[in-house]
Amino acid sequence: MQAGSRESLAAVREDLAALLRQDGVDLPALADELFGVADLLDREKTLRRALTDPSRSADARAQLMRDVLGSQVSDMPVDLVVSAVRARWSRPLDLADAVELLAVETLVAGAEQAGRLDTVEDELFRAGRIIAGSPQLRQSLGDRTAPVQRRVELAEALFGGKVAEESLRLVRQAVTSPRGRSLDQSLETYAAVAAERRSRLVATVTAAVPLTEQQRDRLSAVLAGDYGHEVHLNVEVDPELIGGLRVEIGDEVIDGSVLARLADARRRLVG
Repeated sequence: MQAGSRESLAAVREDLAALLRQDGVDLPALADELFGVADLLDREKTLRRALTDPSRSADARAQLMRDVLGSQVSDMPVDLVVSAVRARWSRPLDLADAVELLAVETLVAGAEQAGRLDTVEDELFRAGRIIAGSPQLRQSLGDRTAPVQRRVELAEALFGGKVAEESLRLVRQAVTSPRGRSLDQSLETYAAVAAERRSRLVATVTAAVPLTEQQRDRLSAVLAGDYGHEVHLNVEVDPELIGGLRVEIGDEVIDGSVLARLADARRRLVG
């Protein structure tokens, strides 16, 4: 997002944060309604443009949104979305992205409330890796020429009863509304929202053999010291690394694997 959209997103997230601090909010229901609005904005290009048209007044945009949603959506999500519509967005799609983010944050807040936030974060990461590692599964779940219901049924057969209800809801969302992303990219995006909810960085660690709890704790402590934040580890095992670790945090890669050192040695010998 460009600067204007980032500022608007920060403002609507503050609105959501204030709402999430209230007692008695039905978070799963709120998330579902926000997902519905995000899907609407994603489908309706003309509406999206009208709602982000800077030549219209904020009041006119807000009224248009209220007219479109009518009584189909309850007051709480309508107020959030109207607040977003009143803001300025650099691109029409940024509005749809923002509403989807509000929905995901609401759902992971519900998981936190239920004591399942860590579980949901881990499950989303693992689900994304499972799908990314199976071309056939990725094709079947991401095939937009296949009926949506068939793809949802496949996702539920794979993950239903095996993951938390919030994780399954987000898998279904990724299947039904990819919004230009691959399925595994959507799940990684959702997992990052869950991680941010915990104010942690997420490190993808690839090791030649499984790490012990002591090794995980020690690595987490070292990374937390380096980055100034608690770091959550998603650990994968790849015997081809031979030994050592490969750590990815955002765009940064720390490759201390034996395989990387051998490749570096070969490069020096050749060049």
